[in-house]
Amino acid sequence: MTSLRSVSTVTTPEWPYIKIIVKIRLIVYILIEKAELNQIGTALFAHVPLSYPTKVGRARCSTLLTAGHARQQRRRGRRALRDRNFRAMLEARWAQSLFVCVGLDSTFDKIPMCLHRPGNETKVDIANTIVAFNHQIVVATCDLVCAYKPNIAFYEENGPEGIAALWRTIADIHVTAPDVPVILDAKRGDIGSTNHGYVELAFNFLGADAMTIHPYFGAEANEPFLEQTDKGIIVLCRTSNKGAGEFQDLVVAGRPLYLHVAEHIANDWNTRGNCAVVVGATFPDELRKVRDVVGDMPILIPGIGVQGGDVEKTVLAGKDSHGCGIIINSSRGIIYASNGADFADAARLKTMELSDQINQYR
Repeated sequence: MTSLRSVSTVTTPEWPYIKIIVKIRLIVYILIEKAELNQIGTALFAHVPLSYPTKVGRARCSTLLTAGHARQQRRRGRRALRDRNFRAMLEARWAQSLFVCVGLDSTFDKIPMCLHRPGNETKVDIANTIVAFNHQIVVATCDLVCAYKPNIAFYEENGPEGIAALWRTIADIHVTAPDVPVILDAKRGDIGSTNHGYVELAFNFLGADAMTIHPYFGAEANEPFLEQTDKGIIVLCRTSNKGAGEFQDLVVAGRPLYLHVAEHIANDWNTRGNCAVVVGATFPDELRKVRDVVGDMPILIPGIGVQGGDVEKTVLAGKDSHGCGIIINSSRGIIYASNGADFADAARLKTMELSDQINQYR
């Protein structure tokens, strides 16, 4: 029978080993945090063995490394994004007569089979496939657009892989098309403390330059968005869906509700010059009324393409006093212009056609 003494002799050498490995990892981690050398860090950690005697040890170190990498990436992201001002970037694109916004509403099931990409342990990886698709769309259209607008719902539906694809897509746009702003179509809005979380997600984690929000909570609750002076805060006003009038057209004090929203955004919320409004191309008469209220404020205009908005009516109703001020979005009509291997070329052609139409009526 094995004595307690012999058991102790066998097991005790493991514990110093664990402590040494943990200390090595922590020291290397601290050095990397200070130097912020991610590539060196990856190499260093790769040479430290993961053969801990216990599952708890492995889990603790994995958590430390993941949390440390996330903090490092957030700090890097904040520094890089300080140089990006949404309104300045948008006006620079307008100066080149670029008014098309491509909506990156990428659905995995609609991506051509030729773009399906493998993962480490899977035949087809959702995140890799979406990122590859978005990248080719961006490469094909970046010289023709004023903005890109991924709708977060199309990424959230794929869980962690989808969020990873969104993060990677925005990071790729910053590299591939660094002068083109990214609008995160998230339509967020809540009490102030919750909105701080949305700000952190949209601007500091994902790296978007602008974000859509809804006005229902009022200016006080939306202050965390409004105080982001270098970002675009794009407020829902008169949306493009068929049932939008259920509440937006309600008459309040002799005027429809959406005009009250437009007036508040223009006169009260836009004190920092970073606001815009959303008005659908499917309602050109309402678009004209909103333009009269908000002056030269930018207007994001969805509804062109599959939703049936008319380009001529949209441009004539939406342009500002300088013939600019419009961000005309098309999503499915551009990114799914072809379901074959020529999808990127087809997307470029559709973008060019829309851009030419817009400029024809300016």
